[in-house]
Amino acid sequence: MTQEEKELLLKDLCARLPYGIKFLRESWNYEWDQELSVIEVLEDIDKDGYINNTKVYCVEDIKPYLRPTSSMTEEEEVEFNTIWDGSWDKALDYSISTITEDKNSEEIRKLEIIACLNAINWLNAHHFDYQDLIGKGLALEAPEGMYK
Repeated sequence: MTQEEKELLLKDLCARLPYGIKFLRESWNYEWDQELSVIEVLEDIDKDGYINNTKVYCVEDIKPYLRPTSSMTEEEEVEFNTIWDGSWDKALDYSISTITEDKNSEEIRKLEIIACLNAINWLNAHHFDYQDLIGKGLALEAPEGMYK
């Protein structure tokens, strides 16, 4: 794995952490140590929240399960388009009602960024592979129903 691939995978994994990404066998809890460039996997957390076993995995050893974008259902397409179009509609409404020349271009840029973030967060929450990590050999295709 090249350094560029490691960085791409690490950035992608970090963005997905809040959404319970699954790896080769089960869903794990993690902490990331940037200096070591590893993800610490905390397993066997008992009912009181104590960790019984801690393992450290290098980023190179992790292959997340992701959904190809082609697996998006019709309902998911409608939901995604609503989020995407709704975010842009707000940005356009704002720009049309407030723009005079380039006076508010910074505010419009912020709204554009928010629209993109809303879309990416939705894709992460639904475990879609929008960076083609599967095609690059950095992720595995999630079996149907894995993230239900």
